[in-house]
Amino acid sequence: MLVTDAQVHVYEPDSPEHPWPRDPDRSSAPARHASSFTAEEMGGAMGAVGVDRAVIVPPVWAGEDNTPALAAAERYAGRFAVMGRLDPYAADTPERLERWLEQPYMLGIRMSGRWGTGPTRVDEAFADPSLEWWWDACERLGIPLMVLTRQFARLLAPIAERHPDLALIVDHLGTREAETAAEAFDALDDLMELARLPRVYVKVGTAPNRSRQPFPFEDVHPYLRRVYEAFGPRRMLWEADITQLTKNTYAECLRLWQEGLPFLTDDDREWILGRSAAEALNWPEA
Repeated sequence: MLVTDAQVHVYEPDSPEHPWPRDPDRSSAPARHASSFTAEEMGGAMGAVGVDRAVIVPPVWAGEDNTPALAAAERYAGRFAVMGRLDPYAADTPERLERWLEQPYMLGIRMSGRWGTGPTRVDEAFADPSLEWWWDACERLGIPLMVLTRQFARLLAPIAERHPDLALIVDHLGTREAETAAEAFDALDDLMELARLPRVYVKVGTAPNRSRQPFPFEDVHPYLRRVYEAFGPRRMLWEADITQLTKNTYAECLRLWQEGLPFLTDDDREWILGRSAAEALNWPEA
């Protein structure tokens, strides 16, 4: 089984060469990795637990520069690929979008947080009629989009209905930070409504982050089962979001899907832990 982690934030320190935005509305780097998290650190973590490859998602706090991520993917060809950041409101974006997938190691785009221009929150962009050209172009060009919806997953339904060939990947089970697992998953019904749309996928590995129990995180099992029954394993992508882990380990995040969920079959695990990402992101398994 080839194991793919569908999201890791790899980023360089704030420097004159790669300055971070000074926008106070952007999220900040996690305390455990406040200055950087390198491809070398991620490679070590992957090797320790048996993860074969990972998708680098440049974080909002480091800005819209995808150069460090692409350079890391080039250094470790076959080990990393990139879902880059692109501001849909920037003047040069239509031209850049046409050539987006020509960039080596670039798989698509991740929409999260805010950009240098436009709305403060990404969910405000979902209902913005001025961005219809964006969804049209991404569909036409075959550019998959990872989308940080938090509790606003329902806003993707009209987009997916208008653009049936556009791959939309909901981040982190459509959950949010909260005090309890029930509060974190309070928009799960909205996520379930998206399951009827065949090109909507969901990233599922962040479940331990939402749990308030130790491994095997049994308080989130009912939610995961609902996602599994609605979407099926072929539209579920495992990711651990390693830089955000505070209460559990990278190994435990993987073990949950390898052995901690008794309703999964071996075939299910193969899809969730790698094959779904290979198909959704057009990143063939070697």
